[in-house]
Amino acid sequence: MEKKIIGRKEKISLPDLGLKLVWAKVDTGAYTSSVHAENIRLENREGKEVLVFEALLPGHKKFTGKEVVVENFREKKVKNSFGQAETRFLIITKMILAGETFDAEVTLTDRSSMKNAILLGRKILRNRFLVDVSGMNVAKAYRKK
Repeated sequence: MEKKIIGRKEKISLPDLGLKLVWAKVDTGAYTSSVHAENIRLENREGKEVLVFEALLPGHKKFTGKEVVVENFREKKVKNSFGQAETRFLIITKMILAGETFDAEVTLTDRSSMKNAILLGRKILRNRFLVDVSGMNVAKAYRKK
């Protein structure tokens, strides 16, 4: 498969989370991708434990305020941007980038102090994309019109 070129920041869609064309920072130093989430909690619904959260910050222009309910999740230990280990919830969700739709692992975390609400790590980039650090929104050339 030929790899597509993307920039250091790209617009992605996460349809399972109700997000369309949201800016994400590409970070080849990070292994796992992450999404800012609010009100993350476990709930028992119909006898099943589910993960409930809201994606993005309330002030973000793409914030929907809708609760996302996920049945398939797990906890994962990751090193945050300060090198400290922390446990986060990890979900698998559909991601659309550069005209490709694929399943992506993302962790849910508080990124309110960060400039970008979504971070794309190298696990989803591997064998799919090459990063041109001089460009932004390069992947729009691959989007279906």
